[in-house]
Amino acid sequence: MSGAVFLVTGASAAGKSTVGRLLAERFPLSAFVEGDVMWKMVVNGREDVTPDPTAEAVRQLHLRYRHGAMVADSYAAAGFVAVHTDVVLEDDLAGYPARIEMRPLYVVVLRPAAAAIAARERGRGTSAYRDFGSVTDGVAAFDAALERSPRIGLWVDSSDHAPADTVDHILAHLPDALISD
Repeated sequence: MSGAVFLVTGASAAGKSTVGRLLAERFPLSAFVEGDVMWKMVVNGREDVTPDPTAEAVRQLHLRYRHGAMVADSYAAAGFVAVHTDVVLEDDLAGYPARIEMRPLYVVVLRPAAAAIAARERGRGTSAYRDFGSVTDGVAAFDAALERSPRIGLWVDSSDHAPADTVDHILAHLPDALISD
């Protein structure tokens, strides 16, 4: 496979970065485009998305999506399999295919159980859900957003799977992840 784009999405602590990098490593010519890197590029004036985001936070989020998709598309145009990971949900997930010119395009939504995500978040010691009152409340908010998201691509409950097993599952079910070829 060459010249393809994968979007791996899901809630924070769903395993996107780990699974995305492992997925990219399965292809001989590949690139890993991490949404967190796009987010960290803003040095001054960054506004994060919170439960009640400002217009500027939403603008910066869409800028991050656009840049991640643009970089993934550029790598795919050069013959790489580009794996883009980010939290892309609801209408943004529905609109993602229009951001990508290259085909084939695959979408993978990691949706482990809320309890598994909360345990992962607590175990990794980050603060992805700091603005939600508690990890449990934050995970519930993201799970509700996933519930409102369009059912495109391959949805994977990776609650009880090691990251490498999740990648095996994705590759075994690749036709289900295909959005357009």
